Amino acid sequence: MTTIAEMTIEDLKEFVDQAIDKRLTQMLGSFEIAEEIDDEGESWDEIRDDVERHRWTPPPGAKSSLELLREDQDR
Repeated sequence: MTTIAEMTIEDLKEFVDQAIDKRLTQMLGSFEIAEEIDDEGESWDEIRDDVERHRWTPPPGAKSSLELLREDQDR
């Protein structure tokens, strides 16, 4: 296993990204990322409908943003 001292900047960035992704998935669960959509020519109603279709809803029992903020403040 490589130590942090032996890592390149790119290796370290990848390591941090993976750690953050893992932690977020543990806390919030996983969700799909919508495909890229060409927004050119869409009306406001179409855009609003698209946002509603792709809105992420936290899983049942997930902590609220206020609870997460209070936990961070208590640390």
